[in-house]
Amino acid sequence: MDQPLLEIEDLSVAFGSGAERVLAVDRISLTINRCETVALVGESGSGKSVTAHSILRLLPYPEASHPGNGRILFVGLDILRLTEKKMQHLRGGRIGMIFQEPMTSLNPLHTVVRQISESLRLHRGGGRREELRFDSRELLEVVGIEDAGRRLDAYPHELSGGQRQRVMIAMALANEPDLLIADEPTTALDVTVQAQVLNLLSELKERLGMAILLITHDLGIVRHHADRVAVMTNGRIVEAGQCRQIFSFPRHSYTKNLLNCEPSGRPIPCNLKEAPLLKAEDLKVWFPIKKGFLQRTCDYVKAVDGVSLTLRPGESLGVVGESGSGKSTLGFALLRLLKAEGRICFAGRDISAPGFRGLRSLRRYFQVVFQDPFASLSPRMTVEQIVAEGLQIHNIGTVGVRQLMVAEALKEVGLEEAFMRRYPHEFSGGQRQRIAIARALVLKPQLIVLDEPTSSLDRSVQAQVLDLLRDLQVKHNLAYLFISHDLKVIKSLCHRVMVLHQGRIVEEGPAEELFQNPQHNYTQTLLAAAFD
Repeated sequence: MDQPLLEIEDLSVAFGSGAERVLAVDRISLTINRCETVALVGESGSGKSVTAHSILRLLPYPEASHPGNGRILFVGLDILRLTEKKMQHLRGGRIGMIFQEPMTSLNPLHTVVRQISESLRLHRGGGRREELRFDSRELLEVVGIEDAGRRLDAYPHELSGGQRQRVMIAMALANEPDLLIADEPTTALDVTVQAQVLNLLSELKERLGMAILLITHDLGIVRHHADRVAVMTNGRIVEAGQCRQIFSFPRHSYTKNLLNCEPSGRPIPCNLKEAPLLKAEDLKVWFPIKKGFLQRTCDYVKAVDGVSLTLRPGESLGVVGESGSGKSTLGFALLRLLKAEGRICFAGRDISAPGFRGLRSLRRYFQVVFQDPFASLSPRMTVEQIVAEGLQIHNIGTVGVRQLMVAEALKEVGLEEAFMRRYPHEFSGGQRQRIAIARALVLKPQLIVLDEPTSSLDRSVQAQVLDLLRDLQVKHNLAYLFISHDLKVIKSLCHRVMVLHQGRIVEEGPAEELFQNPQHNYTQTLLAAAFD
């Protein structure tokens, strides 16, 4: 038989030293053959991403170490013993990687074209600017970004979460790698684009003879796109085999629990006759497009275009649509985090009125959980400082009382009190998202805008968070504006659903009715992709 493309043999990864040493990966072995997709699945914190980063030697050395005699062989080369110069040739060249959090992986000061061109230029040894720009545009078109020519000169903050993820995929594919490591590659993508991107990766795998290490918590993706599966928990691989075998006849109890974890339950009953807590009328957010030496406005990107909505206490309104449809922009505009035209009323007060001075004091009553937890958590603050910041700003309680409130909020989202003194970089993506949710909950708000709050969580933790959100909604009569591309999550939590497309509402109605009998073609396409 041909030699495997990648062989991981008895690999261990430890962080820290002495009594504080943590074994994140414990003697795992894994092989990947050419033109094969191997999925590495497991809950947040199981060691999946640490394994992936070890392959490219991207761990924070010397904090990380490899105890034992483990090896990582790439076409026979022992990666752990290569020089840094040789590793630079492999990274982004023969081995590409799609990172989990695109906003923290992309340089905020560089345009899209500069970042893609950099990868091309480094591995080609140069290149003319026009040629690099043409190839960068072609890559953006390949990964499905509309109007790719105009997006080339955009900065990461000007793109939606899904568009940033697709830029990351374009960069990873730029040099046609032998092995592509995809760490949660569809986390920020809506269901239709998920299907497009995964089909694209499958096509490129066949065309280039490329192997894929797919790291994900979405077992639906694994079922349709992986050849083999390795199940990981507590740093160990507990079960591995052919995809069909694992899904049909799982042997380990942990694998069985993973397969049984799907968003379930129904929205709690709410009183739709109550006065609206939040009301928006004809809301518009238009971003100017400027050209020429004088930067005159020649057109607008109509991110939100004439949206009206109402949200009552205890009600959950789901906002769905493709990446770039205006979902997150709508949420930020409602919170007065973006300038918008139109009328916004919260608890009977017009918070969009010119000269309104009570916004700061009202902010404790409407909170937000952002899509990218790592970007929204300060790397220089401990978990306790992050969660307690809102309490301090609004002068709630003494230092001792705040500490107790932080501990209670962390406990509610399934985190230990001992985590209070740690920093964001010490947690997995799913754990960081739970910290972000705790920060919003600690102020006991009336309204929470949840912008993809479960996108980086594995299915078992998603179920816990959804149960938590329902319990909190009953306890505090909370209203949720739930922005998500995961329609299974929307179905289990939301009373009503609003479908956005190109900044406009194309369909709206009770969740049960909309899921059973969608009227608009766009809604039908979304549902077909989600429940296939």
